[in-house]
This record gives sequence, structure tokens and C-alpha cells, in this order.
Amino acid sequence: MSVPPVLVAVIGPVEPALLTAWVDHYRSLGIERFVLGFHFTDYAPADRRLALQAACRELGITPAAISTGPWHEHTNTRLRDLLRVKAGDGWHLLADSDEFQVCPVPMDELIAQAEHGPGTVGGLMLDRVADDGTLTDWTSGGAGLDAAYPLGGFFTHRLMRGDPRKVVLAHSRVPVDSGNHRAEGHRPGNRPPVVVHHFKWRSGVAEDVERRALHSADGTWQTTSPAWLSEARQCMGHLVRHGGRINVDDPRFGFRPVSLRAVPAWWAAEATQLVSAWRPPVYGSAWNESWSMTSSPSPAGGSNRA
Repeated sequence: MSVPPVLVAVIGPVEPALLTAWVDHYRSLGIERFVLGFHFTDYAPADRRLALQAACRELGITPAAISTGPWHEHTNTRLRDLLRVKAGDGWHLLADSDEFQVCPVPMDELIAQAEHGPGTVGGLMLDRVADDGTLTDWTSGGAGLDAAYPLGGFFTHRLMRGDPRKVVLAHSRVPVDSGNHRAEGHRPGNRPPVVVHHFKWRSGVAEDVERRALHSADGTWQTTSPAWLSEARQCMGHLVRHGGRINVDDPRFGFRPVSLRAVPAWWAAEATQLVSAWRPPVYGSAWNESWSMTSSPSPAGGSNRA
């Protein structure tokens, strides 16, 4: 590609090893410039904050912004838009720190197709999980993300009804909605979508989701949509029912072996159908029913993100 896109991302207190693997992955795709911002809530341990910033410097990247405070629904969007301004004119690659993109065709071809069209390129999340569905720590064994989470499926979409679509590339002139899920008036036309390997389901995620549900319910973290709370409750309910694990045997989720090294043979047909068919859920009064946090699982390991 003649001018690689600038990678823009807001990062919470993830494992420093995850940040390193993430930067290495995108550098292997030809990304040269990273405009990163960190956001830390009060729950983020001080040693994690320092270790993460040190890892960033070791990677040769200077954070463009560092903020602290509650993780409101608008927090990520506002900080991301500030970073996009700093990134300047041109194409921006948008990816959360647990999202590893793999393109079905070369990235420069996708950009060329979108240049005079929607100004966006779309992706679809593929949830990566351990082979038994446990929310495991991947850093201790040295096997790497691909080996620690060998299965890919559609857990976010099929269980929580979360929007699995992602705007993975956007021209600087195109505004992108919260969570990088949509760009109103600039719907991506590329088919199949880019594979967005979603390595969320690691040690500590249960605590993160529970905290999100608690603070969304009591208003500590401001939200504009019932989706935040509803998705968190759906996730926690599933973990409670399955002993703190994701049920990888549930055929709805379609978990099967995948790898960052190749686009699955089934991806083009299945992912295209999912993108075309997805519609946002309709929330009624039932979404706000009471839900007991005391029944939630308490897997080992601290929070990675909040």
C-alpha cells in the first residue's frame, strides 16, 4: 500500500503482553503509525497502568492521550475522535486492543475499492475462546493468543445480540459511531467482511462485565442505550449457568478451530450472510428487570480492563 492507514485506538488497562502482540500483529500488516490513547478507571491498579505505558514506550510508541475517570458509554467515542483529529487526513484503521483484523484480500485493495465509494471498510467480529470455554490467562504458558484461544464463533452476536459489525477502516472525513460499529450514511460495501478476531474472553473478563452491569444499572457509568446493560446481563447469566465458562458446545455459537494465519474457508458465505441479516434488538420493559449480581461466578484472576 502506498500510504498505510494510521491505527487509532483507545486502550484500557489490558495486559502489557496483549498490547505487544497487538502492535506486532498490525505492524505485520504494514501499519507504521499508531495514535493511541489510554483510559484508566479508578479500578485499574497503578502497577498495571505503569507497566502498560512502559510497554508502549518499549514498542516505540508515545501515547497521544491519557485520561482517567468513569468509563461512560461516550468516553471511548470522545477520546477516539480526539485521536482521529491527531491522526490527521487520510485513512484510519480502527481496532480495539483485543481485536486482531485479518483481511480476505490485501488491505490496499479494500481501501482502493472504498476510496470513491462509502469511505469505509467493514469487518465482522469472530469471538475467540479457549477450547473448553474457560476464561483463561494466556500469558503464563507462553503459547500465544492463537494457541490459547483456538476456537472462533459468534458468541457476542448470538447470545448477547451485540452488534458484531465493525467499521475497521474509515477515511478521516467519515464520522464513526460509538464502538466503531456504524458510520451513518457510509455503510461498508466490501464482501466478505474483514475478519475481526475478538480476544475478549480472557481471564478477568467476568469481573469486567459484572462491573459494567453494576455501574450501568446504578448510573455511575452513563449510558444512552439499554444495550450496554442488557448485553452484560446476558453474558453474566450465561457464565452463571455454565460454571463460569462459555458453552462451546452450543451449536448456536458455531465455535470451530480458526487461526490468525488464514481466513476460514467458510468465512465468505457465513460472514456475508450475518452482516446482511443482522438487525438491532428491540428493547422493551423486560430489559430493565432486576438481576442478581450475587449469583455471578468469581473466576480466578483480576480484571484486565477496568
